[in-house]
Amino acid sequence: MTNREHEIYDVVGIGFGPSNLSLSIALEERALDDPERVLRSHFFERQPRFGWHRDMLLPSATMQISFLKDLVTFRNPTSSFSFISFLHAAGRLSQFVNNQDFFPTRQEFHQYLEWAQARVAGRVSYGSAVTSLRLAPNVSAASPDRLRLTVADVTGQISRVVEARNVVISTGLVPKMLDGVESDERVWHSSEFLQKFRRMNPRDLRRVAVVGAGQSAAEITRYLYDELPHAEVSAIIPSYGYSIADATPFANQIFDPRAVDDYYFGSEQTREAFWRYHRNTNYAVVDDEVIRDLYRRAYDDEVRGVDRLHFLNLTRVDGVKRAGAETRVSLRGGPGGEAVDIDVDALVCATGYHSMEPTELLRDLDGHCLRDEAGRLRMERDYRVATTPDVPCGIYLQGGTEHTHGLSSSLLSNIAVRSGEIVDSIVARGTGRNDKRSMYARAAGGLR
Repeated sequence: MTNREHEIYDVVGIGFGPSNLSLSIALEERALDDPERVLRSHFFERQPRFGWHRDMLLPSATMQISFLKDLVTFRNPTSSFSFISFLHAAGRLSQFVNNQDFFPTRQEFHQYLEWAQARVAGRVSYGSAVTSLRLAPNVSAASPDRLRLTVADVTGQISRVVEARNVVISTGLVPKMLDGVESDERVWHSSEFLQKFRRMNPRDLRRVAVVGAGQSAAEITRYLYDELPHAEVSAIIPSYGYSIADATPFANQIFDPRAVDDYYFGSEQTREAFWRYHRNTNYAVVDDEVIRDLYRRAYDDEVRGVDRLHFLNLTRVDGVKRAGAETRVSLRGGPGGEAVDIDVDALVCATGYHSMEPTELLRDLDGHCLRDEAGRLRMERDYRVATTPDVPCGIYLQGGTEHTHGLSSSLLSNIAVRSGEIVDSIVARGTGRNDKRSMYARAAGGLR
């Protein structure tokens, strides 16, 4: 145990991806606005350094949201942490404007995130995993006013114990593999794609397959086709080809900050309509440009008499067997549902993610966290877990709240506003004020 145990903070963040990075900036900017009431904060991240989907930073892959939906702009358009400020600091502002493009590459956006985190890195401990979260003993009051966190280093040894009046959990999405299939040196999840691909000798990859119908699946299929000109590439797609992402203005309104209020305060019928009509804005869909790129490659192959890119539509994976360097994939698909096996040198599962699940981290507080009829955590509008009255501490989630806050609850689209609302809630609860209606929505008036 270090001599820093029992440090006390107003806010502790668990996880330091884009969401809690945005939160740390919101806390810093609030301190500048009100230096008399600075919230002391610290963040713990299990990774050894900052990173956001590093293994999907494919060349030419672009963001699916506007650069204006950065860490800060929708909350504070004058912030020095904006993407525009980053471009200015990098000396690329005029060149970016000349591109006439709202969507930067994923690599450039990652550079922006790294630039922003470097400015707040003094409040982050990397290589540090929070292993337990419980109420701190308080002998001077009827109920504890702090949470106690145990932090382990990369070896798993407890390195420090801290206490916090508020905790914000943002540990990210959990990669989802095919049922019964585990990742190894020849079977990869898309979240680890580039590191696994770079370990291979490209000449050993003569037959590769990608499972999935979403953006990552299509981008990886295109990448493998371009990087392995000697290889056959099979796209295993459960639908009849890729479906286009709806990025039209009216559909995109579901990612506006006000849509969170409409979802949270809406009826069950309203919430069902959100998912039924607007899943195609984000789930198992692909940008038009990527779809056209792949179709063009397939057509050009046909013109040249080359049989290298295969689209296995209406096809699902029944099983995967490994035998040395060979990977046998059992498929069932086609109009007749025929069963067939294919042998590949590598299989990429672009099968998505599970939502952030904080249950294990909250296990010692389970009796204090309220749940709905389906067993899901009950959430307040300010992203705070509803708790029993004897818990005055704030437990906030950035992610894992799709059931209460809708489609954008774990996406970048609302990251700036969401972080601002959490900071506002922490301040308001500390001073006895708390309005459940969206503070952003009141400030924004009719803006969408």
